[in-house]
Amino acid sequence: MAIGPELLTGALAGIAFVGCSLANARPAHAAQGQSQQGTAQPGRRREVVVNGKRVKTVDIHAHTIVPEAAAVINHPLEAPGLLWSNLSDRIAEMDAEGVDVEALSINPFWYRADRDASAELIRIQNEKLAEFCAATPDRFVAFATVALQHPQLAVEQLEHAVKRLGLRGLSIGGSVAGQELADPKFHPVWAKAEELGILIFMHPLGTRELEPSGRLGGSGLLTNTIGNPLETTIALSHLIFEGTLDRFPG
Repeated sequence: MAIGPELLTGALAGIAFVGCSLANARPAHAAQGQSQQGTAQPGRRREVVVNGKRVKTVDIHAHTIVPEAAAVINHPLEAPGLLWSNLSDRIAEMDAEGVDVEALSINPFWYRADRDASAELIRIQNEKLAEFCAATPDRFVAFATVALQHPQLAVEQLEHAVKRLGLRGLSIGGSVAGQELADPKFHPVWAKAEELGILIFMHPLGTRELEPSGRLGGSGLLTNTIGNPLETTIALSHLIFEGTLDRFPG
């Protein structure tokens, strides 16, 4: 699909890419005889081939932020990690890395917001994601965002985002302002996600309750390399042992 400069400007006006830059990524070395990645020529897309067959690659770890939504609760933007523009550079990086489609997600920063602010923030956010993906549908899809701290509102937001806006799944954090995802108050959200048949992408937000001890300080960025996987471990363990995954097997 040819993308003109006026479309790029309009599509990107309300969205920004955050962190996890493809420019810093390295192509994975595939097992010998199983997969091959060709070398991308300038202006051409790297193709991934498995057992002689071209396969589509989808990157589901692609973060964005919507500045207009963040402004609703005065959330600071994560500069200098933002790639405000331009979309052509982002697509060129995707082509070079062999990424056909990115599934965009936003790490939740709104789990302590009140109901009215959450409703407005999520409305803006999901509409901007949908608008952006509609402008470049062959390269981008997006996960819906919801205000999990208000479960009934979250159910409405999720249904609207999937059925009306065409978003492909749900992105959530590993906990909700200190509450476990296995808490029964969140059951209506998981029931709706199961009914819609969507993928849930859980991204950890770290274990901030452990950080004041100082044990995750020092070298090695332990808040990320240990704190994030630890939150995932805690969240999934509760979902398993509290029976949430048995209750909602889909």
